[in-house]
Order: sequence, then C-alpha cells, then structure tokens
Amino acid sequence: MTSPSGSAAPSPAAELTAAGKARLATALTLEHQAIYGYGILGPFLKSGETTTARTVEAVHRARRDRLDDLLGADAPGSEAAYALPEPVADRAGALKLAALLEDGVTTAYRAALADTEGAYRKLALDAMVDAANRATAWRKVAGQTPLTLPFPGRPA
Repeated sequence: MTSPSGSAAPSPAAELTAAGKARLATALTLEHQAIYGYGILGPFLKSGETTTARTVEAVHRARRDRLDDLLGADAPGSEAAYALPEPVADRAGALKLAALLEDGVTTAYRAALADTEGAYRKLALDAMVDAANRATAWRKVAGQTPLTLPFPGRPA
C-alpha cells in the first residue's frame, strides 16, 4: 500500500468564495467522518494494515485541522458519531469501509474543485487524488474489483 501524503498549507492568492467555503466545509465534514470511521474499522485489520490505517487517519486529522483553520468560524464541528456507509463486523467489512470512506472524501474534494481557485483548488486537488489513491489501495488489499473507479469522485 502506498504511503499517504499530506498537502502543504496553501498561501491563498485568490479569495475563497462563499461557494468554495461551503464545498470545503463539506470536505471537512467528510474528513470528520473518515477519522471516526478509521477508529471503528481499525480493530478488525491485520497488524500491518492497522499501521497503515493509523497513518491514514493522521493524514485525515492534518487535513481536518488545515480546513478548520481555513474556514475559521464557518468550519463545521465534528459529531459524536457518524452513520457509516457500511457496517463492520470483520476484516472484509473493515477494508470495504476504508475504501468507501476514501471514496466519500474524494467526492467532497472533487466537488470543491469547481468553486475554488489558486492554492485552495490545489489543496482540494491534492486531497482528492490522495484519497482516490488510498481507496484504490484499500480495494487492492481487499481483493475487490475493479480496483479503480472511472472519474474518481464523480457522483454515481
């Protein structure tokens, strides 16, 4: 599995529009959900996978913190719990959930591309590509096919 990368903090050259803020707020909500989900699925993974999941969760936490700083008072807070797209009862369910969480994050950042510019758009693009790659990696570990999705992040 590839190692996740973080995004450098943007130095905004363009103003963040209200629509851009709303899209990034949605991405922040999905980052919160991913962090919660990794906490749920972690105990079902093998030891090497658990290490990867912890690393990935740290990336989501860093992105959450960056978005929280960017959005300031407009940043949505985290919930106590999130409805997850897949129940987890075993390793197969945990791997499926990991891919689905990354797909959700990918979709949120892809949507932000339309309403952001400059460094904000680069932040969204880097996060989208990173999450799409992680989703593919989790599907590979799970033996799921297809490994990749056409046009990652595009709503079905």
